[in-house]
Amino acid sequence: MTAALSRAIVVDRPGAHRLVERELPPPGPGEVLVRVAAAGIYMSDRELYEGRRAPGYVRYPVVPGHEWSGTVEAVGAGVDPSLPGRPCVAEGFRSCGTCERCRYGETSLCTAGYAETGFTEPGAFADHVVVPARLLHPLPDGVDPRAAALLEPAAVVAAAVRAGRPRPGERIAVVGAGTLGLLAVQWLAASSPAELTVVDPRAERAVRALAFGATRALTPGEADGGTGHFDLVVETAGAPATAASSCLLARRGGRVVLTGMFTAGATGIDPVHLSVSQLEVRSVFGASSAAWADAVRALALGLLDPAPLVTHTFPLERFGEALALVGGGDPATGKVLLRP
Repeated sequence: MTAALSRAIVVDRPGAHRLVERELPPPGPGEVLVRVAAAGIYMSDRELYEGRRAPGYVRYPVVPGHEWSGTVEAVGAGVDPSLPGRPCVAEGFRSCGTCERCRYGETSLCTAGYAETGFTEPGAFADHVVVPARLLHPLPDGVDPRAAALLEPAAVVAAAVRAGRPRPGERIAVVGAGTLGLLAVQWLAASSPAELTVVDPRAERAVRALAFGATRALTPGEADGGTGHFDLVVETAGAPATAASSCLLARRGGRVVLTGMFTAGATGIDPVHLSVSQLEVRSVFGASSAAWADAVRALALGLLDPAPLVTHTFPLERFGEALALVGGGDPATGKVLLRP
């Protein structure tokens, strides 16, 4: 009997990838085998491909792909036998579940060591992916797989919203109108803010935020006049100056949540301003299990619809072409998906 085969994109080393065909990976005890429906490409995937990801956060050779949706195809020993056929997503961080931080529910801060699907473990730029069943989040039948593939960044936004605690009638700013920023606008619009402003130097991206629920869109230069104006500022850009500038946008006693991934050399936050203004500053790294549950619930209820963010879809065979679009600077490029 011929073994079933499954394709995957393997990045052997920075700058080198190949499409391989291999035996279908079986799920082990406590695992599920998922047929991938759609997988999003993010800037961190391009960093992985170009060798710009910190050594402790990638393990070559690797099958990338940490944003994805799919359908459970098979389960391993000890896993709920009713799961096959269910649409699903799964958390990327392979948290241990037993360390102190995990027991506090802070699974994105697991102290057992970094392990993440698509970076150190085989990911979803493939026909199939195997993940621990304890990380699985089943989805409603009939869910749009393109929208569900963006639940990973939506979970990061859910973590930011949890940290920011928006209240009805507040003045809120979102800095950055990329994937995270637009998802944040959608989510925060549901909190009934008095004002929801998006700040981004790319006029095309910022204007798009208006369709997602923002009340106005500003460039950073235009936003300077709003210094000290906002009750809550959610930073999503990760640009060199946006952590510091986001703190300047918040009113005295306001709240700032940093979700962008900053690189070495980013402008520091002025400690004098931080102290005198009595700001509350929180940062977000990934998403806890609770934030994932929030994102899945928001999608199921229709409070969140990431599908309009998708502008390009490619088969696995065109991975290189798809990757080149991400971060390429074309304002018409939104979210890029692979559809096995």
